[in-house]
Amino acid sequence: MEPSLKDEKANSVVEEPLHETITTRTLRWMKKTTNLLAHWGVETNGIDPIAPEDRQDTKLYQMFFVWFSANINVLAFGTGTAGPAFFGLGLRDTLIILVIVDLISCAIPAYFAVFGPKLGMRSMVLARYSWGYYGAIIPSAFTVFSMQGFLILNCIIGGQTLASVSDNLNDTLGIVIIGLISLVVTFFGYKVIHWYETIAWIPSVLAFIVMLGVGGKHLGSDIPAGEPASAAAILSYATTVSSSVISWCMMTPDYGVYHTSKASSTRVFLYSYAGFLVASIVAHMLGAAFAAAAPVVPEWDAGFDNGNSVGGLVQAVLSPAGGFGKFLTVLIALFTPSACAPTMYTFASSFMTIHAWFARVPRYVYTIISEAILIPVAIVGATHFYETFVNILNVIGYWSTVFAAIVIIEHVVFRNNDWTLYDLSQWSKAGELPLGLAAIFAFLCACGIIVPCMSQVWYVGPIANAGTGDIGVLVGFALAAILYPVYRAVERAVSGR
Repeated sequence: MEPSLKDEKANSVVEEPLHETITTRTLRWMKKTTNLLAHWGVETNGIDPIAPEDRQDTKLYQMFFVWFSANINVLAFGTGTAGPAFFGLGLRDTLIILVIVDLISCAIPAYFAVFGPKLGMRSMVLARYSWGYYGAIIPSAFTVFSMQGFLILNCIIGGQTLASVSDNLNDTLGIVIIGLISLVVTFFGYKVIHWYETIAWIPSVLAFIVMLGVGGKHLGSDIPAGEPASAAAILSYATTVSSSVISWCMMTPDYGVYHTSKASSTRVFLYSYAGFLVASIVAHMLGAAFAAAAPVVPEWDAGFDNGNSVGGLVQAVLSPAGGFGKFLTVLIALFTPSACAPTMYTFASSFMTIHAWFARVPRYVYTIISEAILIPVAIVGATHFYETFVNILNVIGYWSTVFAAIVIIEHVVFRNNDWTLYDLSQWSKAGELPLGLAAIFAFLCACGIIVPCMSQVWYVGPIANAGTGDIGVLVGFALAAILYPVYRAVERAVSGR
């Protein structure tokens, strides 16, 4: 006999309190856990803007070290190796590209770093002041995927480096070890990350110095000149490098939110720019030089494994130093989390910004979720490193440059570079923030021009196929910078906000 309407109502009365009880118990458990972790020094703050009176940290030099440490590592070294190894460029062409691109690209994430101390807002909360409350879901979701992509790359290259020192280790175990260290550092939050980044650069700098000492004799005139570079290869490599640098803009505000709002904008910018530029240009150039020389040094060529093991190249170069060389290889691998930790932290805060429901879950839970996704995907991606590397970086670069253009235009043109024009009380009020339609339309139009300009393993657009190479990053940024002010002016005229 079918249940009557009365029976269904009775069942629903029983089920609703049960559901509420489970939810209540879960929230109560998370609150107790959060209080306990806070007692142990774990950061438990959510995504609420930090009030000016709570922004008291005056150690602005941390802005240098957090970005210097995050970029003076084997991933940035790997970015340099991609010029000769993947794009077929000669060393001279690669170095010229690196100097020009790094000088320009490093300015964008450094500019975004100023927003942290001045507003006390995480990057994806800041996005709401141009994209709107609901529109900001788009960059928040993209940032979640982008940060996970960065983590995958860092863990692959760190795992390969660690595995290269012993036959008893393989890439899989190395990836698991690097992932777990990154989880521990990120779990404790902002203060621990800043402390860690203050010292994390030391092993990499020491290893790079020793690499020059034992391998520098092979970096002379014996390096093959290479074939004449095509415009497509030059542009594709330039956009790959710029993507690796500019995409940091999605996270740089997050690491200044507790620093004093009275800090000089110029000092914050210069500290951050110096950290990015010095680390990037050194690691990129060293990677390019050693990769270009690898074909004429059999030991390096074998370690490089046809360009699929940057860690193997590092170990091969350091091998003449004997046990000390192995020790340095292990150190440089174990400090790969200098790039992973800031990335995993922003993954969590961006996830919390997608929806108010997600913001109820503590930050540390998302670091565990990130870890669970990271390890299996990195293990699979490690078998085709350069394809994975270029695909992830360019896809991140396509949208992150559009995001950067929109936020910069909003701040410079519509808020007159005036920090007081950001009302911090509006951060979670959809009715008081911009509608976000201008940012969404500019983003969609930019995507429309990016797609035919893409050049990836899985898709080559008609414009890129005509010989331009991958210029999606460049045209996307330019079109967003042109269209957003037009759309935003209309939006403000119609909505008044």
